[in-house]
Amino acid sequence: MAGSDGTVLVTGGTGFLGGWCIAALLERGHDVRTTVRDLAREQAVRDAVGAAGGDAGSRLTVLAADLTSDAGWAEAATGCRYVLHVASPFPAAQPKDPDELIVPARDGALRVLRAALDAGVERVVMTSSVAAVRSPRESSEVAPYTEADWTDGADTSKTPYTRSKTIAEKAAWDLMREADAEDRLAAVNPGAIIGPTLSDDHSYSLQSVQRLLDGAPAIPQLGFSFVDVRDVADLHIRAMTQPDAGGERFIATDEWLWMADVAKVIRDRLGSAAPKVPTRVAPNVLIRAMGLFDGSVRTIVSDLGKRTWFSSEKARSTLGWTPRPIEDSIDECARSLLPDA
Repeated sequence: MAGSDGTVLVTGGTGFLGGWCIAALLERGHDVRTTVRDLAREQAVRDAVGAAGGDAGSRLTVLAADLTSDAGWAEAATGCRYVLHVASPFPAAQPKDPDELIVPARDGALRVLRAALDAGVERVVMTSSVAAVRSPRESSEVAPYTEADWTDGADTSKTPYTRSKTIAEKAAWDLMREADAEDRLAAVNPGAIIGPTLSDDHSYSLQSVQRLLDGAPAIPQLGFSFVDVRDVADLHIRAMTQPDAGGERFIATDEWLWMADVAKVIRDRLGSAAPKVPTRVAPNVLIRAMGLFDGSVRTIVSDLGKRTWFSSEKARSTLGWTPRPIEDSIDECARSLLPDA
């Protein structure tokens, strides 16, 4: 049976957020197309959507398309009413050559947007990141970062990931402005996305919780603006359908927590089911020393001891977005990552 509200293309169907977006769209009556780089992953997509409670039957179509190639995007977008551009590279360790992330993120976004414009899509919602919102001002302690703030994508002191998200989002807005179609684009800028996992292929943001469960020797003095994956999917759909979202960015964050706070929630909620969760906070000097040898650690060194405050008031007031309590998200995320889950 055809969905009642039009077909939606979701790029990156194998991803953590992509799977939850597909499930939410199917539940709300949309037909969904999604793209994967290799059609051998189709069953993995269907399994993940099923794990999220979605009906991955005939209303879900899986097509092959890669952000690094033009092939397949016109076919994927044709006949779609909306597009959620969720796919973007996010490696566990930052590459030595920033272009390994920047080029596919930027060019991939432009490929998807051009295909969407050619197909007459009503609205594209692009998944960006709060990484693209941290302006050059030193601190967010006096006033939170808002959608008016932008990271400097040309700043080579920033990680390749941060630069890739900034450059890709700016390129998207530039393209839509040139096409006089700015109101057909909206951007969602999430913080660290957590929540129930859908597969064994864990996203980078889930690894922070996984490391606590695995019994890391100590907890770095590091924090994140967390948000539940289901709430991020909900905000994408609100930005897709509500007229006021056209031409706007929306920060998707809930509460900012130190990793020590996250560890305490896991210990309190899971008890004996999570016996390895550490209690000791590591000195910053130790983490910096580890960063000399471990690329995945090196990327976090500049954020040690820093609290960054983002405001999600615009999403709440404009689109009626209300995220669930982040403690519940941490609980469900941790339980889904247990070996017998």
